[in-house]
Amino acid sequence: MAVRPILIFPDPRLRQMALKVMRFDADLATLAEDLLDSLRAAPGIGITAPHLGILQRLVVLELDGPGSARTYVNPEIIWASAETWRHAEGSVSMPGVTDEVERPAQIRIRYQDLTGKYHEEAAEGLLAVCHQHEIDQLDGIFWIYRLSRLKRERLVKRYDKLRP
Repeated sequence: MAVRPILIFPDPRLRQMALKVMRFDADLATLAEDLLDSLRAAPGIGITAPHLGILQRLVVLELDGPGSARTYVNPEIIWASAETWRHAEGSVSMPGVTDEVERPAQIRIRYQDLTGKYHEEAAEGLLAVCHQHEIDQLDGIFWIYRLSRLKRERLVKRYDKLRP
């Protein structure tokens, strides 16, 4: 449909909590399509409506290339393993830098599809990381705030050097 501008760190809107989606209509479906187009243009593997400055709990993931996109409305983690693992993370709102973040290795989420129907999904590996990363974003937790203060400050300095 349309590639929309992505907010760039340190835009304060990236730290705001998204609101629960209540209307499952054509506008929501269009927003999901725009998120996918914006994700592909970035490029990235995950994006939320807040990345576009729209405070709605909507996520699009595309981990395995074209045709693999999945849309999650109002996702929430309902279980997380005690076992953790570290994985490199980054953001379409902070291109060019990554760092390792420690998160639960396995999770289970509950979410709605674009029609409002509820689903549950178990995830591990990269999918679990992506769900946790994007749900954090919906909660106003930008990924770098999962790093220690020292690592975060170093990463921001590296990022500032990349920016024009």
